[in-house]
Amino acid sequence: MNLTPTLADVGEHEVIGEIIAAAPSALNGDDAAVMFPAAPNTRTVAATDMMVEGRHFRRDWSTPNEIGQKAILENFADVESMGARPIAALLAISAPADTPVEFVRGIAEGIAQRCEPYNAELVGGDLTQGMQVTVTVTAIGHLGGDRPAMTLDRARPGQQLVAHGKIGWSAAGLALLERFGRELPTELAHLSPLIDAHCCPWLDPSRGMIARAAGATAMTDISDSLIRDVGTIAARSGVNIDLDSVAIAPHELLVEAGRALGEDPWRWVLTGGEDHTLVGTTAKEAPSGFRVIGSVNKGAAATVDGKESVYDAGWEAF
Repeated sequence: MNLTPTLADVGEHEVIGEIIAAAPSALNGDDAAVMFPAAPNTRTVAATDMMVEGRHFRRDWSTPNEIGQKAILENFADVESMGARPIAALLAISAPADTPVEFVRGIAEGIAQRCEPYNAELVGGDLTQGMQVTVTVTAIGHLGGDRPAMTLDRARPGQQLVAHGKIGWSAAGLALLERFGRELPTELAHLSPLIDAHCCPWLDPSRGMIARAAGATAMTDISDSLIRDVGTIAARSGVNIDLDSVAIAPHELLVEAGRALGEDPWRWVLTGGEDHTLVGTTAKEAPSGFRVIGSVNKGAAATVDGKESVYDAGWEAF
């Protein structure tokens, strides 16, 4: 007798019932979710990202709960980077028939856990059989008020570059996972926050909204790499963005991880992705929860201390 039911054992409708039970919403369970009317002078923001097993996560490195939290965070970070408030999410999962039901339920529980601080809900989705586990989340948000969204083309000379969140931690955690797996040697156990930053990144909710309200103009999240994503703002805005090496210097945990792995921690800072740190530009003081990490000038491209970066790489989808 199979003590761990699989998707094939219980069937689609029972698995969907497990997802709804793990992440309940009064809007979920029909052909489509009918959302409540937005407040006046509010625009809808939508974002979607896909996570593929073996490409974006591994089951021996991440728990189902962590996979769910990461899937939501990377989408909510995109919504926040526009200055909007995440309100809902849709979940689509493709998985082999022998995938345990508890694995899918764990993903839904992680999604519900990460939605709660935003007062957002999982309102629908899809489930189908596939060759490998693929988790796709679509996030929906509301952008209120008359201020423009914080688009990539709105950086201007004379502004400051500000950031909220960790930089390079996810890449350092990935490097540790590739060398040691999830269980670090005893003498390196204190580096586990780096692994946590890769498997389950975190941002304080609503920082994008706060930044927009405080006058930030352009923003993105670090999904590909600091140098690439800041470079995208620079290219779209027709400016130079100069990173301050003192402000972005590797945290002591990155330095220790670099020493243990024989790696330069600056490579993680400049070219590591999946931190989902919010990075934006403003002519005013750094918004609450943000710190200044550079300046916006006339010119082009992203630089470090006025010079070309020694590292210029990032996440590549292909």
